[in-house]
Amino acid sequence: QVQLVESGGGLVQEGGSLRLSCAASGGAFRRNIMSWYRQAPGKQRELVAVITSGGSTNYADSVKGRCTISRDNAKNTVYLQMNSLKSEDTAVYYCRYEAELRAYWGQGTQVTVSS
Repeated sequence: QVQLVESGGGLVQEGGSLRLSCAASGGAFRRNIMSWYRQAPGKQRELVAVITSGGSTNYADSVKGRCTISRDNAKNTVYLQMNSLKSEDTAVYYCRYEAELRAYWGQGTQVTVSS
């Protein structure tokens, strides 16, 4: 059973930055995909960024150029560096770990961007 623990959320002003972290434990899959999703009030959960175990990345158009996903395989941790934050980035951010055709979710961390 894979467990994910997110951290790094909080309240920030527009234009500010935050770095989210997600530590995975219990998974020993060499090939996996880790990603960040977010869900704003009244909206569906959406993909923000994804990174494979090989380091390939992809981003939602809404965050391209402002966010960077990275990972430390030795620590089983994925990061999301978010810069130039906007009020529309306000959401609960969830970490997702996928391997062997199974997916696991973290509990989420709140990001609030004030205008």
